[in-house]
Amino acid sequence: MTETGASLPHYFPEWIDRFGVRFVNPWMRRLAPSLPGYAVIEHTGRKSGTRYETPICIFRRGGTVAVVLLHGETNWVRNAVAAGHARLWCRGGVLTVRAPRVVPPRAATAEVAPLARLGNRVAGIIVFDID
Repeated sequence: MTETGASLPHYFPEWIDRFGVRFVNPWMRRLAPSLPGYAVIEHTGRKSGTRYETPICIFRRGGTVAVVLLHGETNWVRNAVAAGHARLWCRGGVLTVRAPRVVPPRAATAEVAPLARLGNRVAGIIVFDID
């Protein structure tokens, strides 16, 4: 849930999400760390304690990283918020990120990269501070 308590919009049917998790994510976990604008976020399950890796599209500006949440508030988002930190594997190496905050649509500030703010016009974003 966002800070306001409202659920984020979800732009894809459930079958696309399931297809992505089962078939696309395994390939993207391998490719994302070497592609510009992509990363793999390493997070821990809030209930199970299991370590997960999820490929994401990132937008970095200064000391912040933002991810547009077109799939709504997914498990990796909830896990990162619950833990308060995560690690990103990307072209720049390994980044430790902290203080995740979910920003509802049309509420991003200037600290967020312009393309992420553009995506925030229709979808929520999660913003991290880089350690």
